[in-house]
Amino acid sequence: MPGFREVQYYLAGLWLLIRLDPRGFRYLDMSERGVNRSFWAMLWCLPPMGISWLWWRQAFLRSMPPKADVDFAFYIRLGLVEVANWFVPLIFAGLLLLAFRMGERFAPVVVSINWLGVPLSYINGLLLALVFFLPGSVGLVSLLLLAFMLAQVFVLARILRMICHGHALMTGALTLVLLVPSMILSEYLQHFLGIYPV
Repeated sequence: MPGFREVQYYLAGLWLLIRLDPRGFRYLDMSERGVNRSFWAMLWCLPPMGISWLWWRQAFLRSMPPKADVDFAFYIRLGLVEVANWFVPLIFAGLLLLAFRMGERFAPVVVSINWLGVPLSYINGLLLALVFFLPGSVGLVSLLLLAFMLAQVFVLARILRMICHGHALMTGALTLVLLVPSMILSEYLQHFLGIYPV
């Protein structure tokens, strides 16, 4: 598993790409080994994921009868949703790139998106933690989450623009493919697995 300094190094590369600086690619390992190692980002995201799961549990129990509780299977189902949200958009991105004969750009997409998930997960976890510690901040947190979602789209588009060498159409298509299916899939799976607050 990559250590903290290695993850910092990757994040420094992503920051350069967000600033449209091509030197950022030098910080990212685009080899087959680098692609495989980038999935360790999922373990790095476990702490903020835990916060989001606790927040979801709280929202779910509010919609249930008094004294209701959830069992361990509830968290297993949440984990399945997370795994699907991690892999399915990448599969769609790969199919899109293959369809347009740009398969060589799949490795940079995977590595960048995986490591980008780490800071985004921690920011999301921090915002949700505010709801626990400051119960009266729900309205403020909602606004911050909206601003965070817009910033996420902006950051993702900037990185994909660098990977696609400024190709606007492909940048837009990849951005949509990486974001929209995840939103649809989340809601569908949450309903299907019975973990969506009524």
